[in-house]
Amino acid sequence: MGKETTKLIANNKKAYHDYFIDATYEAGISLAGTEVKSVRMGKCSIKEAFIKVEKGEVYVYGMHISPYEKGNIFNKDPLRVRKLLLHRFEIHKINGKLAEKGYTMVPLRVYLKGSLVKVEIGLARGKKLYDKRQDIAKKDQRREAEKEFKVKNLY
Repeated sequence: MGKETTKLIANNKKAYHDYFIDATYEAGISLAGTEVKSVRMGKCSIKEAFIKVEKGEVYVYGMHISPYEKGNIFNKDPLRVRKLLLHRFEIHKINGKLAEKGYTMVPLRVYLKGSLVKVEIGLARGKKLYDKRQDIAKKDQRREAEKEFKVKNLY
């Protein structure tokens, strides 16, 4: 079998800022034909999306896939609820963690793996304001160090 390529479609940077990501899972997503074409063109957003487990099945809410231009009557609602495809044992594991206080599921990125559309979902714990401040301070510190390193290497 050949090497499978991955092409990033949408990334959720805000999730890494707002949450500590404890575990990640790769899930397939159930899409209609025109939605797949739209995703291939890169018209997908997961900024406001969240994930729920209902009756042993995993669904993503608030994921926006723009209607396909040539799709006319076959286009679906851009914000409709979409089912994620995971193995049963993964769903049970996730459900057990979500029962604990403070855990939630967020989509981290949408990408093409070969010909399939995949969603990377993360089991996340919310960050407090001081945690966010620490992250911003670390980022600024790293940026300053890189800047100094760059300046030293110029002379």
